[in-house]
Amino acid sequence: MNSDGQIVAASKPFHFLGKKEDIIQAERVVKSVCERDVLVLYHQGDFYAIDARCYHAGGPLHKGDIEEFDGRSCIVCPWHKYKMTLAEGEGLYQAVDPSVKPLKPTWCSKGVKQRVHNVTESNGDLFLTLNDSPGAIDSDHYQTEKYRDTFMKEGTK
Repeated sequence: MNSDGQIVAASKPFHFLGKKEDIIQAERVVKSVCERDVLVLYHQGDFYAIDARCYHAGGPLHKGDIEEFDGRSCIVCPWHKYKMTLAEGEGLYQAVDPSVKPLKPTWCSKGVKQRVHNVTESNGDLFLTLNDSPGAIDSDHYQTEKYRDTFMKEGTK
């Protein structure tokens, strides 16, 4: 463990989130970890961690509904109804092929748009490992100091 309270193993730090039971009871909490705002969710027996602001326009995902689309759990942004899978951060949308009659909407992927992080449990405590995969993911845009300051000044919408 380092001086910041992080458990360091294999060069990836684990950040303490809280007691497992507290997060289960709350169902969702926003944590600031290394200047990144992360939404931690408990849904249907699993823990998820995803950037707290929607990749599209910075909407507050902690206020979003969780719904099933094409058999996948998604969080729905309360501002513009964008849908992101909880497990992968993949953006989903419905498309219609106008050449196929009758028209039948199908769920399609926009690719990974929302950065997701790893939650682990040890002795009743939950820890977060930030996703540091190379390359930008759309939600990274709202993790910059410029936007963090803007959202803090405006308050939580």
